[in-house]
Formats: sequence, structure tokens, C-alpha cells
Amino acid sequence: GGMGCSAGLLSIALAKDLLQVHPNTYAVVISMENITLNWYFGNNRSMLVSNCLFRVGGAAILLSNKRSDRWRSKYQLIHTVRTHKGADDKCFSCVTQQEDADGKIGVLLSKDLMGVAGDALKTNITILGPLVLPMSEQLLFFATLVGRKLFKMKIKPYIPDFKLAFEHFCIHAGGRAVLDELEKNLQLSEWHMEPSRMTLYRFGNTSSSSLWYELAYAEAKGRIKKRDRIWQIAFGSGFKCNSAVW
Repeated sequence: GGMGCSAGLLSIALAKDLLQVHPNTYAVVISMENITLNWYFGNNRSMLVSNCLFRVGGAAILLSNKRSDRWRSKYQLIHTVRTHKGADDKCFSCVTQQEDADGKIGVLLSKDLMGVAGDALKTNITILGPLVLPMSEQLLFFATLVGRKLFKMKIKPYIPDFKLAFEHFCIHAGGRAVLDELEKNLQLSEWHMEPSRMTLYRFGNTSSSSLWYELAYAEAKGRIKKRDRIWQIAFGSGFKCNSAVW
């Protein structure tokens, strides 16, 4: 429970594990957002934010481990990385469902949300980086880390260039502030951010299904070519950050 907008990639990871032990099998993952369940009818501004952001949406993803499907499949799932920060009270409570002063139930978004999301992303990419980054980027990151930790050098942490590992980025369309922060921290261009920003603009925050709206946007624009690599990044209550690499 409490997976929020990250539930879609959690389900993809679960489906991947199941397909590894059940040969010749299909798996269907359905991601959706139904705002009627958590619509807030009160007057607390912090709890009204979710009414403005979230919209109804859904997507279905079919996965297969059948050898005969290899040649007609659109993508191959390479890696899934899951990060759960629920052991930290600040992370656990930054997105919660609770009652306001008048007893109206809604979702409260904490002011700590951006900081928590950044910390979760840092933990996630620390695991993902060695799996996908070229050796040159890994060496630069390691050298900077050694300089900061062992030699107490006053240098900024090195942020790896993930554009060397991926052609496309599908970042959960949770809100403009989230997208702005990731664009800055990952040093992405407007072109890289366009699928996420246009999904938020056209459809709102469709929770865990937003990543598939973004992928569909990139497909419709003719952006995705054979052998292109895609990084999906999801954030959710808990607090969680999950990645899928295709």
C-alpha cells in the first residue's frame, strides 16, 4: 500500500520477476488514476493542490517472455531499480491521506516534498548508474567522491551525464516544480523534457500511468528509433523512487 504514483513501475518490476520464474507466459500491468476516490471537498490549501493536479487516466502494458514474441515486441525491459525511503519519518509523511480540521479527508502534500524527492532520486541513481553509465562517467563520479570523502576537497558532487546512457527520458508528470528540478539536476534539454511537460499540460497528473502517456507522445512524434534507450522515472508516496530501463 501507499505506493502512489510509483505503483506502475513497481508493478513492472513485479511482472518482470514473475516472468523470470514462469516460462512461456504473458503479464498485463494496468496503471490508472481515479480522482473520485481522493477528491477533497474542504478548504485547506495544502490539500486542495491535489485537486488541481490530478486527472483521470490509465494505461495497460503487455509483457511477454515467449521466444516467439521477441521479434515483434516494441521494447525490451533491461533494468528495474526500486528505492523506498519509508524508514525516514520525513519521507514517510511528505504525502499522506488525512482529515483536515473540519473532518474532510484529503491528500496533504508537505513542503518537504521536493527535498525528499531529490534525496530518493539520488539513492536510486546511485544504484542505477553503474548499470547503465559508460565507464568514463563512473570514473569521474568515483574520483569526485573520493576527493570529497577521503581528502576533504571542497568540490561539488559530480552529476553523471545520463544523456550518454539514454536517448529518451520519461519523468513522472507530478507537477511543474518536479519537472523543473529534474531538468536542472540531470542537465536535460527542453527536447528531453518535452514528453513529460506536454503530458502534464494536456492530461494533468495521471499518477502511475503518466509515464506511458509520455512514451506514447515520444512514439507519436517519431522520436524513438531502433536501439534507442529509454529511462522511466517514477515518484510516489512512501516515499518511493523507481526506475525502469528499456
